[in-house]
Amino acid sequence: MKKTSLIGGLKENFPSGLVVFLVALPLCLGIALASGAPPLSGIISGIIGGIVVGYLSNSHISVTGPAAGLTAIILSAITDLGTFELFLCAGIIAGALQLALGFIKAGSISNYFPTNVIEGMLAGIGVIIILKQIPNALGYDADFHNNESLFSNGYSYDAISNNLNNMVSSIHLGAIVITLVSLAILLIWDKVPMLKRLKMLPGALVAVVVGILLNQFFISSGSSLAIDEKHLVKLPVPQSASDFVNLITLPDFSGFLNPKVWIVGATIAIVASIETLLCIEASDRLDKQRRITDTNLELRAQGIGNLASSFIGGLPMTSVVVRSSANANAGATSKLSAIIHGFLLLICVLTIPVLLNKIPLATLAAVLLLVGYKLAKPATVMHFWHKGKYQFIPFIATIIAVVATDLLTGVGIGMAIAIFYILQGNMKRAYYYSREELDDADEIKIKLAEEVSFLNKAAIKKTLKNIKPNSKVIIDARTTQYITMDVLELIQDFANVRARENDIEVELLGFKTSYTDYEKDQHSHIEIHHRRAM
Repeated sequence: MKKTSLIGGLKENFPSGLVVFLVALPLCLGIALASGAPPLSGIISGIIGGIVVGYLSNSHISVTGPAAGLTAIILSAITDLGTFELFLCAGIIAGALQLALGFIKAGSISNYFPTNVIEGMLAGIGVIIILKQIPNALGYDADFHNNESLFSNGYSYDAISNNLNNMVSSIHLGAIVITLVSLAILLIWDKVPMLKRLKMLPGALVAVVVGILLNQFFISSGSSLAIDEKHLVKLPVPQSASDFVNLITLPDFSGFLNPKVWIVGATIAIVASIETLLCIEASDRLDKQRRITDTNLELRAQGIGNLASSFIGGLPMTSVVVRSSANANAGATSKLSAIIHGFLLLICVLTIPVLLNKIPLATLAAVLLLVGYKLAKPATVMHFWHKGKYQFIPFIATIIAVVATDLLTGVGIGMAIAIFYILQGNMKRAYYYSREELDDADEIKIKLAEEVSFLNKAAIKKTLKNIKPNSKVIIDARTTQYITMDVLELIQDFANVRARENDIEVELLGFKTSYTDYEKDQHSHIEIHHRRAM
């Protein structure tokens, strides 16, 4: 396969790097805002994700940065731990654990999580993002979810009604105008073909610029619609490089003695690793050259990135779908594109923080509302609805549990329900027979599945027990590759004991003389005794 030179691809990858930068800038700020963290922390995460992870990873398309999927964990962790400095210790722990996962070759971990649970988790995160951004979209000071505002006094009708009335009476009309204008721009940009072709000018950047200009117009005209400073981005403004160094938040290393910090770190490591691996799989499909990423190397790169980010005050990061998709669509051919986007973020925060501080939170809320909607869009819900209850119930349960509790608990509940349905489905699919034939007790055909495990023993035992005397049973194992010894013994006892006592004719089709060496003798006994039972 032809390799792409890192430096040689500058001409092809600078435009795509610029596009990703323009997409990432508002997302880095918005995700930091949604996470309850300092805005600069989102930019730092984007810089490290672009430069450090971009260099270490062998993924040519994926882009790493602060992820919407981690906002719920980060928000609750900062609130629970009390300070952002303590939370940074959890980020260091997460990075170290990811590094370890990469070295023990745990890159295939995502294969063990059902798709409906992962999609339910993402949809639940989308709902939380929407709930979190509604106050900023309305210009309301308090929070809409978790420990403030709408649910601050409980989930009773009176409590929610009172809090909702307080929120409605405190909304700011100017913020609503900017939110609606920003949403209109974002939606139009995705729908109008001519605008979609302007790859160098993403809709998120246009919405941010229009939001700034609109608010500056309100301010200059003395309008009551003007948004004040507390509803604008608040990035520190360094006057020199040394000032910028002084603005970096360092971890409170006493957090390593706090068990809660370790729990948060482990949670971030697991969720960030899963989200990264899922994104890598999607990114490889977007790669026109169909190059395959080393997922174990990716985990190590992510671990180093999270260590570096957390040591200098940045948010945890993952490989992210939105920026990776933008990168692929803009024509990126190598990881140089992601590295360029990281350097552009660094230059931006060093040179134009004053301009960034004019961005209304309402504009970023609009960007994040659309992100949340895409994660929890009705089409996804209907997709799993049409797949049936085995797929839909774990999916919707995960959404509800993530929103009502927290991400780790929600995923745990979703996994438990999914495993229940997997086991139930596995037991039902162990064999096939016609219920009408069983009821008539004329001739019963039982076709075993490709694999029959101990989980299927109870269902098969019940079926054999219900077979009436003086009937004929055909047990077909011609397509079966494996049968556990427990089930073999069950069939043996039925064929050699009960069938003989009840004048049941038994015919065994396709049974092998051996499925494993240990089971060889058992299987031979079945066939020998079967002949006697006949």
